[in-house]
Amino acid sequence: QLQLVESGGGLVQPGGSLRLSCAASGFTLGSYKIAWFRQAPEKEREGVSCISSNGGSTYYADSVKGRFTISRDSAKTTVYLQMNNLKPEDTAVYYCAAGDAYFTCTGRTAPSTYRMTSWGKGTLVTVSS
Repeated sequence: QLQLVESGGGLVQPGGSLRLSCAASGFTLGSYKIAWFRQAPEKEREGVSCISSNGGSTYYADSVKGRFTISRDSAKTTVYLQMNNLKPEDTAVYYCAAGDAYFTCTGRTAPSTYRMTSWGKGTLVTVSS
């Protein structure tokens, strides 16, 4: 089974930037549709962004649009989430996940946890002064 590993989280001041990475242990991610979710304390997990397998389609939640950018490297080993102008409300554990055969990253619909088949363990992002 595909195992995903996130990295890049940490403590950053408001207005700062972080880049999260999602890699697969023993696999390349080239054929997978990947989504980023986040979960703040006492809140439901929400879909933040996703990218199609060829990188041609992306989605961003309204709360992060214009500040976050999802991408995948040319070697197809890693998916990134570049997060700029971070706000305290971005504080959460961030998870990457791989979508199942029925999941499509259309750019208009938030990814659903029900359509994900593999999850990483998450990386904590804390935005605080």
